[in-house]
Amino acid sequence: MSRVCEVTGKRPMSGNNVSHANNKTRRRFLPNLHTHRFWVAAEKRFVKLRVSHAGMRTIDKLGIDA
Repeated sequence: MSRVCEVTGKRPMSGNNVSHANNKTRRRFLPNLHTHRFWVAAEKRFVKLRVSHAGMRTIDKLGIDA
């Protein structure tokens, strides 16, 4: 299962862990994904989406049909 938001398209990013001694090791920043059921009134059913928190806020603001 890929770590990609189905609404915003957010993907893992790469960066560094930086220690106090300024040693750098590679790491990944993962999107805040959740599997969530959304009610689609037009189809009168639930759809299950894997969305980030930002994607949930977008759906709350614009609606699932947008």
